[in-house]
Amino acid sequence: MVWRSVRAGGEIKTKKSRRILALPQRCVDVLREHREDQEQIREKVGDKWQDNDLVFPSRTGTPADASHIRRSFRKVTEAAGLNPAHWTPRELRHSFVSLLSDPGVPVEQTSRLVGHSGTTTTETVYRKQIRPVIIDGAEVMDRLFPSPGETAPDA
Repeated sequence: MVWRSVRAGGEIKTKKSRRILALPQRCVDVLREHREDQEQIREKVGDKWQDNDLVFPSRTGTPADASHIRRSFRKVTEAAGLNPAHWTPRELRHSFVSLLSDPGVPVEQTSRLVGHSGTTTTETVYRKQIRPVIIDGAEVMDRLFPSPGETAPDA
C-alpha cells in the first residue's frame, strides 16, 4: 500500500490516489529481496542511516532525490539495451496501461488501477496499443458479413 510519495509537501496527488493495489507475486518477491539488500546497506552505513520507513530511500535512508531516481533509471534502461534518452520513469505508466490493454483488460478497470476518474485520459494519453479494439471489430464484422459460402449466425 502506498501512503505517501515524495512530492512538494510530501503528500499524494489527490485523496483518490490513496488506494490499495494487489501486487503480482513477482513484484512481492523482488520487494522482499530489495528489503534484504536494504538491510545490508543499512548495516554498512551504520550510524549514518536515517530510518524513515521508506521502500526506496537514498543510500542513507533519507527520501530519494528525483535526480537520483532518474540517474538509476537511465542505468537500468541502458543495461536493458534501450536508449535512455527515449525512456523516463513516467514511461512505465504508459507501458503498464498498454500492456493491460493488449490482452483485453477493460479500459474501465485499467483506469481505476492507474487512478484516473474516467477512461478518457487512459485511452487518449496512456494507451498506445489498440490492437484488441481492431481485432474485436474485425471479428464482429466477420460475423455480421460472412464470406461467400458461410452463413450468418441467427440474430
